[in-house]
Amino acid sequence: MKKRKILYGFNFMLAVLIFAFACRNEPTNTEVKFLEDELADGSFPYERLSTYGFFSGELNSLTPIEEVIPYKPASSLFTDYSLKSRFFFFPEGKKASLTNDEIVFPEGTVLIKNFYYPADFRKPEVDRRIIETRLMINSEKAWEAFPYVWNESQTEAILKVVGGEIEVSFTDYAGKDQVINYIVPNKNQCKTCHNKSETLAPIGVKVQYLNYELEYKSLISNQLDHWTELGKLEGFEGEAAHPAMINYEDKKLPLDERAMAYLDINCSHCHSAEGPASTSGLFLTYDQTNPLKLGVNKIPVAAGNGAGTFDFDIVPGKADESIITHRMNSTEVGIAMPELGRTTVHKEGVQLIKDWINSMN
Repeated sequence: MKKRKILYGFNFMLAVLIFAFACRNEPTNTEVKFLEDELADGSFPYERLSTYGFFSGELNSLTPIEEVIPYKPASSLFTDYSLKSRFFFFPEGKKASLTNDEIVFPEGTVLIKNFYYPADFRKPEVDRRIIETRLMINSEKAWEAFPYVWNESQTEAILKVVGGEIEVSFTDYAGKDQVINYIVPNKNQCKTCHNKSETLAPIGVKVQYLNYELEYKSLISNQLDHWTELGKLEGFEGEAAHPAMINYEDKKLPLDERAMAYLDINCSHCHSAEGPASTSGLFLTYDQTNPLKLGVNKIPVAAGNGAGTFDFDIVPGKADESIITHRMNSTEVGIAMPELGRTTVHKEGVQLIKDWINSMN
């Protein structure tokens, strides 16, 4: 029944999606009202996550049905230490194509990203609390983003286009109790980060993020090769033929590669030629080799108060005098970078970039 339900909804999607978006009045209250028996009729977005039929069994198990495939980028965007599980769904008979090292997704693609916290990070799969699930749906004209907030009983997630703030408590890896105010972005804020040439676009499904091995239920396989074997991707010519990025958390790998991977996944969606910070001249992609574009001895274009008392984005050998680490190490509005997606400082990330800058001659 789950399989039939999801396929029925997605077969209708392309015909009715744009009409549904145009005619639907977004709610102004803090909680979306929903029908007790919501039907998967293709009039997206649904008000309950369960209506899509992505998962089997108890919803909070996040056990995907056969048509929903897990994926994982090599390096993960920092979001207040939350853990994440990710999946994608393609409509029946549709596949993505890989051209010029860029993945083009078919209409009807849905990217599913779950954010959760274990009660104790030393036992990450025990007593976890799912905070939100974000869907990105590729409609006829553009990608659309929809945040779903989970209830306290962990039985359902409800569409909440206005976003929200949720208090989360947990025990960290060091055994210390932590409390944070997790921010669920509103629907319009999604474009702040998911911005490519002024259009909404996914972040974590680039070729360089996915061109590495992932453990599935019954095998270990390169993700893009696995997609190809499933008939979900065409154009992949083997791991060596395409760019690949490392996991910045792997301390056995070279420091400079780890730093570039960190900057790419956390910063380059804005700081790239196609991002909203393109006018800054600071391009933080993993393959950037021009020292000036990386910020070395570069005066910021318009940092304002964000620069503090410092003159250059990066001062080689002097991380504590560099604007990049100054902004990463702050949560103050107008200073903190990235601007959205965190309310805490990523201490490990800051230390990584500091070590990288201090290693420069």
